[in-house]
Amino acid sequence: YFNLPYHAMPVNDFVIRPVGEFKMLQQPQNVVLRKILSDNNNFAVVGLSPKAERPSHQVAAYLKQAGYRIIPVNPGQQEILGEVCYPDLLSVPCPVDVVDVFRRADLIEPIVRDAVAIGAKVIWMQQGIVNIKAARIAEQAGLTVVMDRCIKIEHMRFAGNNATKMFPGSKLKKN
Repeated sequence: YFNLPYHAMPVNDFVIRPVGEFKMLQQPQNVVLRKILSDNNNFAVVGLSPKAERPSHQVAAYLKQAGYRIIPVNPGQQEILGEVCYPDLLSVPCPVDVVDVFRRADLIEPIVRDAVAIGAKVIWMQQGIVNIKAARIAEQAGLTVVMDRCIKIEHMRFAGNNATKMFPGSKLKKN
């Protein structure tokens, strides 16, 4: 089912390895990644930091500039990037299409269970985050799973480096 390279070391359903060393699982094909970015609008960013220098903040700011609705999820904050911040996914009052996760791999499973409960379509674990057990839970519930990939990098790859200029006020165009 899951194709782990020989040098991946599964430990309690987590994979310990350097970031970017290999592609995990059967990652979605480009057509699926492009569909995720073109067909969805509401992105809950779990673990979004208010600090501008943090990757979660930079990625969320980029997605917002590209025309996506960003829903910050961080229990310690009231507002991030001008958006109301929620303590957890279950507290978000609007539909969530994609759950973009910036949390440690060992904290992913409850987030996935909440994503399933709220009817999210996609779990996107950012670059360096891999949790096979959580991925199985999500896939069994019908969610698309992306692990160990940066959503900003993928968006830029499809849209080009001038993504916000190419697609002002809107998501990635469908082809």
